[in-house]
Amino acid sequence: MSKAPALSRDRIVEAAVAVADGGGLSAVSMRNVGDQLGVRAMSLYHHVANKDEILDALADWVFGQIWLPALDDPWRPAMAARADSSRAVLFEHGWALGLIESRRNPGPALLRHHDTVLGCLLANGFSMRLASHAFSVLDAYIYGFVVTELSLPFAPDEGAAEFAAELDLPFEAYPHMARMLTELVFTESYDFGDEFSYGLNLILDQLDSRLSSPPA
Repeated sequence: MSKAPALSRDRIVEAAVAVADGGGLSAVSMRNVGDQLGVRAMSLYHHVANKDEILDALADWVFGQIWLPALDDPWRPAMAARADSSRAVLFEHGWALGLIESRRNPGPALLRHHDTVLGCLLANGFSMRLASHAFSVLDAYIYGFVVTELSLPFAPDEGAAEFAAELDLPFEAYPHMARMLTELVFTESYDFGDEFSYGLNLILDQLDSRLSSPPA
């Protein structure tokens, strides 16, 4: 019979991810992480100081899952790919949204992520101010979109059309909403997720314009 892998900080973080995926951040405790690993909670203290250190490590783990460009990659496809990757990771691990920007002890993956994104923009001719604006607005858009996706009142396999049909909005009272549902949502091709790329390109278009014609 093979022995269980030795306890390590990496294994503790992986177990904490599993606990958070199953029950959210509120479920992450030394006891629950220990249970996930099949060990007593006291065993964890040989590798992490406390629950706060686990939460710091979780935030760092999230940033380690997001794709990063090389510094000399063309900025626009690089920012689009990073946005798509961020959205996918944050949607899969919904607990991460309330955690990743709240920790006071950023880890190496988080710092590397931020440094690389800024570095890629700067290497492509962005001023530091415009790079900072770009980083801020892109992350605000990504995070906000994922919050909306996670909060939609219908399951991904149900779709917006089925949900909208149940609303049965009276045209006389809500003519513009009813028109939008008829012209857009009640079609086979409509998918709310497609809005992400459209909105992202609006932001990238404006950044491209600002980069090409910086304000005087």
